[in-house]
Amino acid sequence: MKEIKLQTTIRLAQSEELSEEDRLLVQRAIEATASSYSPYSHFAVGAALRLTDGTIVIGSNQENAAFPSGLCAERTAIFAAGATHPDQAVTTLAIAARNEAGLTAEPVSPCGACRQVILEVEQRYKCPVRILLYGTNGVYIINSVRELLPLCFVDESMR
Repeated sequence: MKEIKLQTTIRLAQSEELSEEDRLLVQRAIEATASSYSPYSHFAVGAALRLTDGTIVIGSNQENAAFPSGLCAERTAIFAAGATHPDQAVTTLAIAARNEAGLTAEPVSPCGACRQVILEVEQRYKCPVRILLYGTNGVYIINSVRELLPLCFVDESMR
């Protein structure tokens, strides 16, 4: 039996170490938590993404009593960007979350479904999506969703 090792690289920065552009995107993700509709989980997630032309699109999680009918913040932002700016690639995605105690100390990462959608965005536009995961203790900086989804399912997987 052969062993395969997979390695992921994630950088940790303090907010003040981010570029002004990245700090603004993180701030927009934090602000987007305010538009979350999360009466069941009481866990508000906000996402903000930057497109190649500099446009920022936000999203927040939207829950529903029929749980599969809700949508995560990341997909809300990505689908809004795709619907309103279909010719623009996503270059960076920032995510922040808050619970009843306030903003989370540790960064929160996208769920599996969101990771798959982000991967498809990378494939569609042939452009990696940088991901900024905000927590009050620091920001994880990830160069591509492939760092979070190393054994990914892409178009080539079906051939």
